[in-house]
Amino acid sequence: MAKLILGLVGEMGSGKGTIAKHIIEEHKGSAHRFSTILRDILDRAYLEQSRDNLQTLSTILRKNFGEDLLAKSIYHDTKKDEHDIVVVDGVRRMADILYLREVPHFKLIYVDADIKNRYERIIKRGENADDAKKSFSEFEQANHDESESQIRELKNYANYIVDNNGTFIELYKQIEDILKENLQ
Repeated sequence: MAKLILGLVGEMGSGKGTIAKHIIEEHKGSAHRFSTILRDILDRAYLEQSRDNLQTLSTILRKNFGEDLLAKSIYHDTKKDEHDIVVVDGVRRMADILYLREVPHFKLIYVDADIKNRYERIIKRGENADDAKKSFSEFEQANHDESESQIRELKNYANYIVDNNGTFIELYKQIEDILKENLQ
């Protein structure tokens, strides 16, 4: 079986991590996140892993080392990964998929969810230091940040669009259908 690379794109709180976790647990896949690189640097510098710090660091790195810096790293990580199914979580920009589209069997999945569902998920999970304190108004404003600006456009390049406004079962069914179609 050829290695399947699934790039996950979606606005914050859309369910990308939930999909990655499902694939890891149910299909013995692996996952790579764009934000892991940034989180590693913030940890090494003893800086808080806030959304603002992640965005600032990403902007600095891309400005000084090229828009495709993180994409190149993820590309090489996925090529070295020996799992049959590899998830790339957190695709945000066109530059992120340019390299990945060169890998055979790469599929881009856009995860769609309405803003109220996404807000509730962000608050509940508290992944970043500043998430749990965020008001709905602040969350709406954050959807216009530079790091979020290109995500909606990538929907036009997706091989699949999944709707994550329902139950886990409904989401997993959509993912299983995609896997079934691509693992034949």
